[in-house]
Amino acid sequence: MAGMKVGVLGGTFDPPHLGHLILAQEAYYALGLTRVLFVPAGEPWRKAGRELSPREQRLALVRQAVAGNPAFAVSTAEVERRGPSYTAETMAELRQQFGPATELFFIMGADSLADFPHWHQPLRILEVARLAVAERSPLGNEALEEAVPEKLSEALRDRVVWLSMPLIAISASAVRERVRQGLSIRYWVPEAVEEYIHGQRLYVAE
Repeated sequence: MAGMKVGVLGGTFDPPHLGHLILAQEAYYALGLTRVLFVPAGEPWRKAGRELSPREQRLALVRQAVAGNPAFAVSTAEVERRGPSYTAETMAELRQQFGPATELFFIMGADSLADFPHWHQPLRILEVARLAVAERSPLGNEALEEAVPEKLSEALRDRVVWLSMPLIAISASAVRERVRQGLSIRYWVPEAVEEYIHGQRLYVAE
């Protein structure tokens, strides 16, 4: 696995939509990645108290979403792990799995970067991976330092890679609401995901 470059895209994926796939594809090309790993969260601690679909269901949806793209793969690291899903633990596991020669990138949006200092052990994440941050107008170092604590901003300065990303105004909550209302989600999610949602009658009872 020497010389590999692996991107990691985590989330609840309830459900995965085209915004997720576009972000992954942009990162794949911009960073010259070997593959992009989609990591569905088991128990996302930042969303504690919010009702989520069962982890097995969200995992199945992600597998439907990435099928057919050889550059995309699914990791079950967080789905199989009991207790809160911490990115720091996941990235440490992936570092051990792929070895020190593989370059790891954790893919996120700019809104997640602003929240990053409040994550569980953020410095531990930066020790094993760089952050690939999607933003239409990237923050400069000065703005970055204003947005995060001093200790983190110093570490982040050399660990952030900016991705040029078109604004895709699709959210999982909007997809679920459209299903609940009986509206079409065609072109909001991959066709296989749409078929799975309708076939399993997901989200209709929300």
